[in-house]
Amino acid sequence: MNAKVLKNKVASRLKRKRRIRAKISGCATLPRVSVFRSNRYISVQAVNDITATTITALNSKDINQKANKEGATALGEAFAAKLKAANISEIVFDRNGYQYHGVIAAFGDALRANEIKF
Repeated sequence: MNAKVLKNKVASRLKRKRRIRAKISGCATLPRVSVFRSNRYISVQAVNDITATTITALNSKDINQKANKEGATALGEAFAAKLKAANISEIVFDRNGYQYHGVIAAFGDALRANEIKF
């Protein structure tokens, strides 16, 4: 990919990220679940924005999965179990500027299938 095209792509995602984050926030009872997707791995974390602390986090590398739909589904199931262990059943989903499509949608659907509401 051309360096200029890649720079614009990243800048556009960060612009979407700032726009989304201006509207959503998490707390202890309703944490914000932030998703980061790289070419190799997916990482997620539940964040309490009031105290600026991470409640729980998980990486696809920890469960030996890749950044594809199958890996995102497995990560969603494992992360839902961690959220349930922390007595969290409802979240605010932060897609971090990514389109709700493909890997991000597979992760979200896996959370919903495991009774996490957002």
